[in-house]
Amino acid sequence: MSDPGAAVVQKPLMTMPRILLMNLGFFGIQYSFGMQQTAINPIYNFLGANPDDLPLLNLAGPITGLIVQPLIGAISDRTWHPRWGRRRPFLILGAIGCSIGLFLFPMVSALWMAVLLLWLLDVSNNAAMEPYRAFIADRLPSSQLARGFLAQSFFTGLGITLANVSLFVFEHLFSGETAAGIPYWVFASFMLGAVCSIATVLVSVISTKELPPTAEELENHRKGSANPLREIGSAIWHMPVQLRKLALVYLFQWYAMQCYWQYVSLSVADAAFGGADGPNYGEAVAWTGLVNGFYNIVTFSVAFILVGLARRRGAKFVHVVCLALSSIGLIVFPFVTIPALMFIPIIGLGIGWASMMGVPYIMATRMIPAGKYGVYLGIINMMIVVPMLIQNLTFGAVYRLLGSVPGHAIIFAGVLLACAAVAMLWIKEPPVAVEVDELQVEPATRSDGKASA
Repeated sequence: MSDPGAAVVQKPLMTMPRILLMNLGFFGIQYSFGMQQTAINPIYNFLGANPDDLPLLNLAGPITGLIVQPLIGAISDRTWHPRWGRRRPFLILGAIGCSIGLFLFPMVSALWMAVLLLWLLDVSNNAAMEPYRAFIADRLPSSQLARGFLAQSFFTGLGITLANVSLFVFEHLFSGETAAGIPYWVFASFMLGAVCSIATVLVSVISTKELPPTAEELENHRKGSANPLREIGSAIWHMPVQLRKLALVYLFQWYAMQCYWQYVSLSVADAAFGGADGPNYGEAVAWTGLVNGFYNIVTFSVAFILVGLARRRGAKFVHVVCLALSSIGLIVFPFVTIPALMFIPIIGLGIGWASMMGVPYIMATRMIPAGKYGVYLGIINMMIVVPMLIQNLTFGAVYRLLGSVPGHAIIFAGVLLACAAVAMLWIKEPPVAVEVDELQVEPATRSDGKASA
């Protein structure tokens, strides 16, 4: 066990405004993800993609997540520069790549060009995402990890909300389309995202300094394997049992979310706008942006409520309930034929999404060995992207078994979220050492040697 005194020096408590500022860059990263969730597949449709091929056209996300995040995690664990720090160089490079990809994406004129740019976007997003989660785990004491990760949920909801609402707003401000059939209002949303991606990350990395690693951590890194692949393999081999169980929850959870993102615009079109082949599909895409924006408004509205619930009732209980609510919402959603009423069932998904983006990490970071946050958070991301990859490779056939009806794909996703809630009951939640950390750190924040009030 590490010396408690070292923890005091390494991880002083942060004020809530500083935690929010540290997480601001997550807003820009999630704007990019928001555009992928709502706008990428419609662009594929505008370019003439077959709906059965959408899972395969989205392979970039799970494959890059499977490779990039654990590699970046292992490499960043072993990185330290007195000026640039450990995680911040990767955050900046990832944000630059996202901005370039978002700027170029709406200019595509063929399906293959859109697929290539999606690969650039996903490599960049994954290069920034994993170090960001490790950045929070590095910087905060365990008593503040719930606030840190749920602050990321807050900015996830906010960033994706802006991305989706921008699609709806710009659709009413700009008219016309490119020769490839892509509306000009899509350009405006992507350009706004290109600015948000780099600007918010720069604010976070400039305003928040990283804590230097201890001499013990540096020595362990020197003694450890310099091969990141071997380090990833060793971490998987020695993974705590309860962390392994989380993989089953994630299998159901993230397979379901892929189904939702790929088929929600088609489901909305079928339910209320005359189908994807009709003249109102563009309006259906814009309305889908509004629906997705609304569930993300719910996400950032409830994110900090979940902090208190996780403290009082436990993170496991909170995630089970949130998954159940999201399951009910998706099962009901395809049956709603009045656009304005679609906001009611999607509230459940917004609550579930807030939990997915923060609550499991509260438990996971209690299981991860000190100094291994980067590699293990990368492995947790593998638990996310492997189900997505399985979905991409299998759901085309499943979709045909479901009658090639988009609404059936959404209902299927709801059933899988219910399975995730049941699987979550199998996990034994690790204990929390909140009070100990606060008592240790708070006295050290005073210069007069007295305990803080």
